[in-house]
Amino acid sequence: MIRETLTPRNGWQKQFEALGFSYHSIDGLYWDERYAYRFTSAQIDCLEQASEELHQMCLQAVDHVIRQGRIESFAIPPAFWSMVEQSWREQEFSLFGRFDLSWNGSGAPKLLEYNADTPTGLVESSVAQWYWLQDVYPQADQFNSLHEKLVARWQTFPNKGLIHFSCADANEEDEGNLSYLRDTAIQAGFATKQCSIEALGWDAKNLSLVDDNDAQIKNLFKLYPWEWLCREQFAPHLLRRSTQLIEPAWKMILSNKAILPILWELFPQHPNLLPAYTEANKISGDYVKKPLYSREGENISIYADGKELHTPGEYGTEGFIYQGFAPQPKFDDGITPAYTSIGAWIVGNEAAGIGLREDESLITKNTSRFVPHYFVD
Repeated sequence: MIRETLTPRNGWQKQFEALGFSYHSIDGLYWDERYAYRFTSAQIDCLEQASEELHQMCLQAVDHVIRQGRIESFAIPPAFWSMVEQSWREQEFSLFGRFDLSWNGSGAPKLLEYNADTPTGLVESSVAQWYWLQDVYPQADQFNSLHEKLVARWQTFPNKGLIHFSCADANEEDEGNLSYLRDTAIQAGFATKQCSIEALGWDAKNLSLVDDNDAQIKNLFKLYPWEWLCREQFAPHLLRRSTQLIEPAWKMILSNKAILPILWELFPQHPNLLPAYTEANKISGDYVKKPLYSREGENISIYADGKELHTPGEYGTEGFIYQGFAPQPKFDDGITPAYTSIGAWIVGNEAAGIGLREDESLITKNTSRFVPHYFVD
């Protein structure tokens, strides 16, 4: 795993805007092709194997939580417990997820967390870095089968008919990811419609969720976190299950950081896991304190080397977990130092590629840069 310094292509901004990647320079610098990461095929095999094994372990952990009645520790509103359990027992359709891993190219990749409900970074991971590869390293390869696997996964969706796609209004990044996912569903043969979460309503007469034209919503892909959705004013209506939601309700368990102590309990000393507990005094050595619902690096606290690093945010009232510290590898060319994390994509039950993020701090945030990759034999 080598970080290379490159010269950005002329006109890459226009190319990406034509592809629907309009937020390439959000916060000033997001997509960053001044650098690229080079892997070997053996390293890619390692990431692929680790991702699929971790995913299967996570599914076993969800099953354990349901069977052992441990859902209370996940800060899920009690009214939704039975919905989560039923969703799991029926094995409701799941599309995708993304692991965040710490790895420097040797040894075992370490799981930091699983973004199993509303992962973003799709357009840059799937489309943008593939076009970059064709222009910069056309003879090389890339761990990136996201597009074809998303289309193939949609084709296994058991419900026919229109699929609505929804996210919060006025969020360019979410809207870009949502539009891309909608396109993969269209390519899979589905009729689709996109609308904002704010536009959804409830038809009390027909007991159904409706869109901005009062059309019934049978299938809804929501790029909107379950922990927000189940606390909305209309949330009790969701308990009627008149709409098939994607991601399904059982992802409330898998996308919650309370799953990390469960994983460590079920698979102690697994090479891809870090020690994780619900109590800080059970951690020996450096550790990270994480809220159950934290997103985009908010309210994370790192206690390492006698120092403390904190990020502000709006999370924490739901509770915390404590995880062993596995720092992301640091790369420094003397110009832009970077701590690098790897996002490893899962579509269905299969590994589907990676995307790399860089930050000048140890905590990856929504402002962290995206850097492309390639691999050679």
